[in-house]
Amino acid sequence: MIGLIGIRKNTPLEIREKFIIKPKKHKEYMQELRKEMKEIVLLATCNRTEIYFNASLNDEELLKKIFEIFNWDCEYEQYIFITTYQDVYRHLFEVCCGFHSKILGEDQILGQVKEAYEEALDIKAVSLELHRLFQEAITCGKRFRKESKLFEIPVSSASIVVNEAVNHGCTKFMIFGYGEVGQLTMKYLLSHGAKLVYLVVRNNKIKDEIHDERINIIRFEEKNKYIDEVECLIGCTSAPHPVVRKSDINEQGNKLIIYDLSVPRDVEKEVALLERTEVYNIDTISYINDKNKKLRKEKMEKHKFIMTKYLKEYEDWLKLRSISPKIKRLKAFGTEISEKRIKTFAHKSDNEKDIMLANKLIKSTSDFYINRAIDVIKEETLKGCGEECMKIIEKIFTMKK
Repeated sequence: MIGLIGIRKNTPLEIREKFIIKPKKHKEYMQELRKEMKEIVLLATCNRTEIYFNASLNDEELLKKIFEIFNWDCEYEQYIFITTYQDVYRHLFEVCCGFHSKILGEDQILGQVKEAYEEALDIKAVSLELHRLFQEAITCGKRFRKESKLFEIPVSSASIVVNEAVNHGCTKFMIFGYGEVGQLTMKYLLSHGAKLVYLVVRNNKIKDEIHDERINIIRFEEKNKYIDEVECLIGCTSAPHPVVRKSDINEQGNKLIIYDLSVPRDVEKEVALLERTEVYNIDTISYINDKNKKLRKEKMEKHKFIMTKYLKEYEDWLKLRSISPKIKRLKAFGTEISEKRIKTFAHKSDNEKDIMLANKLIKSTSDFYINRAIDVIKEETLKGCGEECMKIIEKIFTMKK
């Protein structure tokens, strides 16, 4: 059974934070889950926790196992959903095309899905239906974005907050973290003419990678020295706890705009209580009405047919895969019959050339009708009539024993 366990839509941020999975523990968790499941892919980003699986466990057993392995509090089980089969396929295809992102059509999720799939592939956690599903979904996502030309209007939470900050007149910034989101944020800031950026990191070796004189790399312990020099803070870490607390910011000073792109949050909730601060978390950021949202939506709706096409191809593959044992049996039956006829002819003839010719003719005739039968079975299976068709084929070839 192909299934998906995820967090219900519109679950509050403070609850979503309870289901965060540390990136460093992904492989450990998947290896543990593989003891109970045939396949597993863990898609865990700053704003998404989804577990795709291929297993024979029932819902109750699955949830119990998941909550045990991830050490989640059963008190929050009501915020988790389980879905199976077609709903899973459609959901993943829509995710890859950007339909389920907080920011419609954002351009990071496809790369994140690909990373999750490759991570599972690396530890041999996918090999059957999920393997093919993720291949098809990623291919679909690439084609969807290319043909809808979403790349002409790229968008991400990072681009939106940088645009908003610049519109507020900010030129001096402090970024926390330099992972994928942090690097993207830095790229946008520099391209928008930021005059000064303090980059707060734990790894000072990053200094060797950055050569822009506008960037000052500092350690977390040093951040309080420079906070009052900037007009905007942007949180991009994967820390399991806040890295900016109310006590880090002077109560008096110029207005300070703060964008927190992390889940769990980088910025302590109490920071918003200061008069000089204006704090936006990942949910409030997603409500910012960026000017290209309507255009992206129109492009995406217009190209939904691409997603429908790939979804049908995957479902057809599943249907045909289900009859592969019957097809193998039919081929084996054809081989068995032709070999008997060839052997009979060989006993009645002393001419080697005649035997060789009869061999080819009998084999080609057998293959022709067996292959035709297989084609008909496939056609009828895709129409939903495979079982009835197979019964007729079995009667014709007297395969039942």
